[in-house]
Amino acid sequence: MYADDAMLRKILTATGDTWAVVGLSTNEQRAAYRVAAFLQHYGKRVVPVHPKAETVHGERGYASLSEIDFPVDVVDVFVNSHLAGAVADEAVEIGAKAVWFQLGVIDEAAYERTRAAGLDMVMDRCPAIEAPRLG
Repeated sequence: MYADDAMLRKILTATGDTWAVVGLSTNEQRAAYRVAAFLQHYGKRVVPVHPKAETVHGERGYASLSEIDFPVDVVDVFVNSHLAGAVADEAVEIGAKAVWFQLGVIDEAAYERTRAAGLDMVMDRCPAIEAPRLG
């Protein structure tokens, strides 16, 4: 696995409350939309990041992480695995504290680079599943 329970708890409870959700759009059928709603209910500020830069769940959207003009604590990634590494690299560049690759999003080289840069990282997990499981 790519994170133990201690790491999951740390990111969910102690890393910070501003989560950029990459791949979040107004499409209610997508998992990103539902997980973002869960994160808001869980007390997180959700910042949509999508090429369309749409407002989602009442939060202004941005076309990329680099366009966000305030600190981001966690970057939650809902893009295909072949695109996820570039997102993780951008998360490092903007000074995020952690990166969370969603279920099915796997890039072991990006995982190693991100951890080597000093960020916490989770891969192939979902906060909407892990938070209730951890209590």
